[in-house]
Amino acid sequence: MRVLVVGGGGREHALCWALKRDFPDSGVFAAPGNPGTAQLGTNLAIPADATADLVAAAREHKIDFVIVGPEAPLAAGLADALRASGHAVFGPGPAAARIESSKAFAKELMRRARIATAASQTFTTLDPALAYIKRHAEPLVVKASGLAAGKGAVVCARRTEAARAARAMLVDAAFGDAGREIVIEDFLKGEELSVLALTDGEQLLLLPAAQDHKRLGEGDTGPNTGGMGAYCPVSVATAGMLERVRREVLEPAIRELAAQGAPFQGVLYAGLMLAADGTLAVLEFNCRFGDPEAQALLPLLPGVSRHLADIAGGGWRPRETALAATRAAVATVLAAPGYPDKPELGAAIIVPRDLEPGTLVFHAGTERDAEGGLRVHGGRVLTVTGLGDTVGEAARRSTDACELITFPGKTYRRDVGWRETREARAGAARG
Repeated sequence: MRVLVVGGGGREHALCWALKRDFPDSGVFAAPGNPGTAQLGTNLAIPADATADLVAAAREHKIDFVIVGPEAPLAAGLADALRASGHAVFGPGPAAARIESSKAFAKELMRRARIATAASQTFTTLDPALAYIKRHAEPLVVKASGLAAGKGAVVCARRTEAARAARAMLVDAAFGDAGREIVIEDFLKGEELSVLALTDGEQLLLLPAAQDHKRLGEGDTGPNTGGMGAYCPVSVATAGMLERVRREVLEPAIRELAAQGAPFQGVLYAGLMLAADGTLAVLEFNCRFGDPEAQALLPLLPGVSRHLADIAGGGWRPRETALAATRAAVATVLAAPGYPDKPELGAAIIVPRDLEPGTLVFHAGTERDAEGGLRVHGGRVLTVTGLGDTVGEAARRSTDACELITFPGKTYRRDVGWRETREARAGAARG
């Protein structure tokens, strides 16, 4: 089998790694890929948004199926273009991808489907937005409606902060076209969960819940980022809760998309807030594997690539309704100094060859220099995944490896999975 993975980040490296684990004899291609994917297959020097070139490459290399990793090419219609040219694809068309590419669309879909979410209003001009902010309770959240690489949500403790955020998006174009429309919504308190499901537009196969760490600093401090780490499993995500997510969130969303003539085929990601009283509400939907959630989830799910291939090819018949994690994974992002605002690029990276077994290193913002050395090439540089029988053991492996990998100014969190390890320590103390 010959598979093309579109994208060049840590998620795509993890997808290529999972494909080679599940189909050792497969030919894996990545476009554009990165130094990590080059170790697993063939990189094609084609940007993820070059639709015509990717369609031609799939034909030239006799690709059996394509996995589209990032949200931007999905929103731009790459999956439909590939399907129209006769290729099997894992990923939704642009109409269904609007569930991520337009937060305003997602809010309206949730209203129609009666899916619980924060109360909100949508604006395209500043004065009405400021008037709404002026009478809104504090704190509140201002979001760019379009795709902003995971950085378009601004949590504002004060109305003055919200007004500045709205002005930055609508007037100063801080997020470009993504901020031409904004969503202002209530701030929700609780614990965040990421629940992903594979779907062909009708059937759903739930993956284990993960928890992302969006803030740059330890203790969930500092600016929002694209994600500084994730872990799985999450103990509060019981089987009963996941069934609620299926029944109250994922199935209604899939049905509503189909009713609107936009059937969703691929992986649907629900970012959830679990309140102290057990209430669930949707913070966001994504139309693809999360990054860094994929780097935590995929190593725990041997055989998952078969589901992706079967969904892409049609005739998918899953024998279960959910996949379970039998081990734990903690994925820690190593970021460049200055991330997320102005990451400093070009520094040399050294990854020791003798990292502890049970440690995986996924490339994201890296490149090879003329001499073959590894260099920093993006804000999020590497994702270091530790595996273990417990979240605590996996966290230790991940953190130990992060200490050993070197480049100037590396930034990372040493507390990924802290809620889980705190509960484990509390349980041990009670015992």
